[in-house]
Amino acid sequence: MTRRAKWAARGAAAGCVVVTLGSSLAGCKASDLPEGTGSPTGGSVVSGSPDAHGTSPLADPDGTKPGLAAISSQKDMEAARALISKLATKGRGPKTGYEREKFGYAWMDTADGVPLAHNGCDTRNDLLKRDGQKVTLRSGSDCVVVSMTLYDPYTGKDIAWKKAKATEVQIDHVVPLSYGWQMGAAHWSKDKRERLANDVLNLLPVSGSPNASKGDSGPASWLPPNKAIRCSYSVRFAQVAVKYELSVTSADKSMMLRQCGG
Repeated sequence: MTRRAKWAARGAAAGCVVVTLGSSLAGCKASDLPEGTGSPTGGSVVSGSPDAHGTSPLADPDGTKPGLAAISSQKDMEAARALISKLATKGRGPKTGYEREKFGYAWMDTADGVPLAHNGCDTRNDLLKRDGQKVTLRSGSDCVVVSMTLYDPYTGKDIAWKKAKATEVQIDHVVPLSYGWQMGAAHWSKDKRERLANDVLNLLPVSGSPNASKGDSGPASWLPPNKAIRCSYSVRFAQVAVKYELSVTSADKSMMLRQCGG
């Protein structure tokens, strides 16, 4: 019997059920749970990702797996450059008319056609659960994350986060919404803009400070401080642009290729 099966059997015998990432621990007391799953605050604890440093974007084309791991092998670098090479280029259009509200209200759960939508949890909490380690949920909630440990790919540092200091972790739009607006989203339907704003492929929980410094920059103007992750960041930027048929600037494309050895 596997360790997980033994835990489940122990929980069932105690009249409780231990559920994996994205769910609460239904009907369980701390004394009923296997070692490491109890919460001193009375909230439920869910499992984090097996790899605390995340997933290669090449292995995560829909963005549902945790984090953003570095790309280092020559084969993966070649695959990264092949993807980036597909991007069309053009100049940035005017920012005239851009408003965040034109992409829907923040972290809506009702955007159609994107992973994790319509699951009863807002997008921000979905992402904290996706990428966090030692995630604790608010007592009585299946959604609201109140504490976790996050490996921030942009800085290469771990963040011990609590909801009381919410802004220490922000959700980055890899392709910024204003950038998308200037590169074509101004002419999209509202539904498509809502998908871009809430698609987990385009979203990463990261440290607040580097995210604030990024603004609406493309890769030619801003890259993560952690150099090891810059090719992965470029790939994720390209994945979003390809999915939404967005052009990038020629300077951005050149910079992305350079980060992946081009």
